[in-house]
Amino acid sequence: MAYVVAEPCIKCKYTDCVEVCPVDCFYEGPNFLVIHPDECIDCGACEPACPTKAIFPEESLPAKWNEYVQLNSELSKAWPNITEKKDPLPEAEEWKDVEEKRDKLER
Repeated sequence: MAYVVAEPCIKCKYTDCVEVCPVDCFYEGPNFLVIHPDECIDCGACEPACPTKAIFPEESLPAKWNEYVQLNSELSKAWPNITEKKDPLPEAEEWKDVEEKRDKLER
């Protein structure tokens, strides 16, 4: 089972997770990151690196974010791979603790 990026990443896009990923399985959208489930080796390095606590093992993903399993799979096939740490979005700090921001996800 792969790790999954969930809702807390939306409008933040911290890339600390990308920096520690040994297999470069992160993909970048306009305001969200995803993990390619077929490339993730389940090492867990990304989870503690995430400042918004947006990354979960698939089996531990809160039920309210189940749709993110499919979103990670789908969007990782459409978005470009990201392999190096970048600055977070300018508004990341103000959105970091906001809940229920699924409608803000840009494709």
